[in-house]
Amino acid sequence: MTKCQVPAALIHQIEQELDEDEKEMIFFLCRDLIPDLSNTDIRELLGALNEKGKLPFGLSELLYRVRRFDLLRRALRTERTAVETDLARYPRMVSDYRVLMVEINEELDKKEVGSLIFLLKDYVPRMKMAKDKSFLAVVSDLEKLNLVAPNQLDLIEDCLQNIHRIDLKKKIQRYKCEALSNSGSQPVYINALQASLPNLTLIDPPYSSGIQNVNKERSLNGQHAIQTEPVHTSIQESGATSSQVNKKVYGDRYRMQSRPLGICLIIDCIGNDTDILEDTFKALGFEVHCYRYLSVEAMNQTFHEVARLQKHRDLDSFICILVSRGSPQSIFCTDQTFPGYPLDQVKKFFTGDSCRELLGKPKLFFIQSYIVPADQQEPTSLLEVDGNEQKITANTRRPRNCSIPPVADIFWSQCKVDVSVLERSPSSSSHYLRCLAELLCNPHKRKLPLLDIHIELNSRVYDCNRTSDPQQQYSLLLQHTLRKKLFLFPS
Repeated sequence: MTKCQVPAALIHQIEQELDEDEKEMIFFLCRDLIPDLSNTDIRELLGALNEKGKLPFGLSELLYRVRRFDLLRRALRTERTAVETDLARYPRMVSDYRVLMVEINEELDKKEVGSLIFLLKDYVPRMKMAKDKSFLAVVSDLEKLNLVAPNQLDLIEDCLQNIHRIDLKKKIQRYKCEALSNSGSQPVYINALQASLPNLTLIDPPYSSGIQNVNKERSLNGQHAIQTEPVHTSIQESGATSSQVNKKVYGDRYRMQSRPLGICLIIDCIGNDTDILEDTFKALGFEVHCYRYLSVEAMNQTFHEVARLQKHRDLDSFICILVSRGSPQSIFCTDQTFPGYPLDQVKKFFTGDSCRELLGKPKLFFIQSYIVPADQQEPTSLLEVDGNEQKITANTRRPRNCSIPPVADIFWSQCKVDVSVLERSPSSSSHYLRCLAELLCNPHKRKLPLLDIHIELNSRVYDCNRTSDPQQQYSLLLQHTLRKKLFLFPS
């Protein structure tokens, strides 16, 4: 036995203490590490890892992942908090993807797994699906058919959606966004084996110019891990020369270089979409401000405060996302009374003459309106809108010699659907906003101009309408006064 291995007696003790479900989880977690191991002998698996020198820390990680904290303490003489500290500091043996699948496995009951297996018949009709299979066994089978992979989880998401486990679907979406955020451009799914390979590019670099890779080595428990730090030059996201950048890039596209890229204001009066939207726009590099369940008065005050932020001066864009019941022209927030708050008024807070710090910068609005029929609206006036408009513009002046119209640079995307969609499924997220988040998290789609992304968003929304009740179909409206191409990444 070398100093990088653990005693065989310890492996034997661990094997004796684990139940069958825990052994299955460990095998699944280690599929990438020992891919040629065909049987399910946990002793053989741990022995193979031991020979590779992976167990001194890897065994702690595996027991932590299967929640055997008692074995951590009794067999390995370590505590849960110590393992968590090491997992945060050092490369992990198990990939985030496999950890995610194990977490989902623990939250599904047998009936839900049975429903998943039944739904998969639409995708893999010839695949043998025993009713007593676990979720991890199902995922392993799908991996063999190349239907599921670390960066290919749409099938799992669709099945979770169909069995109404939106919470687990959101967990996958957060995982995607975190992978995108960590990579800066394309998702990277790394485990310790990959991290130990020096100078090996796991994916093609998205941009070949403007970034130079500087490799730095650091010592880690007697081994060397490679850190790659990007050094950014003045030319980003493009292979053009400096003169070409000045003439073309900044001439036909909006500048998006500030850190953060801008403020993203989310007001969700339904409460089903905040988490995924927050994760998405944080991953894109925005400073996100979230508000749930606001009254009309509170929302009006929020607009006043956000529009007055001096921080806009140093940022390159602004995003506002609203989710609420309402009419086609207004939103009710939590007040639920007519006429609500005029959507045109929302826009006026951030136009160039009302918010000088945003003059010439893109201002994006994404609105999900759950339309309440006119016969269900209560006729109560909530706000003196004209008075508010005077307050907005009273202390603002348009800069002299400015050729940019105040109403320019606005992108307005509004999706309307009957409120009965909420009544039918109160906890469901908006299909429109969910598709928007998925497109923006996709490393390839997000490199497109925003208008092109919205075209695909239209397509996805209307594809959904084909199988929906006519009274519960989404209607999408896009209006914009953009003067340049807009890319939602640093450019």
